[in-house]
Amino acid sequence: MNKTELIDKIAEKSGLKKADSKKALEAALEAIKEALVADDKVALIGFGTFSVTARPAHEGVNPSNGQKIMIAEKKIAKFKAGAELADALK
Repeated sequence: MNKTELIDKIAEKSGLKKADSKKALEAALEAIKEALVADDKVALIGFGTFSVTARPAHEGVNPSNGQKIMIAEKKIAKFKAGAELADALK
């Protein structure tokens, strides 16, 4: 499912117009992004939790020439499914 299909599904299930559904989805995604940038976590009970973790610096290998390189520390977004979502996927 892509973003357009998700907007259509939100409009169908909520009774909102597609334009309003698009605004609601974009606002929700922006709020999640802002929370993660602020190093906060977003917990949606029953659905899951979005959080930020740091991937430590480590040594890697350049595949084109085999030379060892240092890969810098990096923050990454993580998602952990909640109990209801996990049960629904069984």
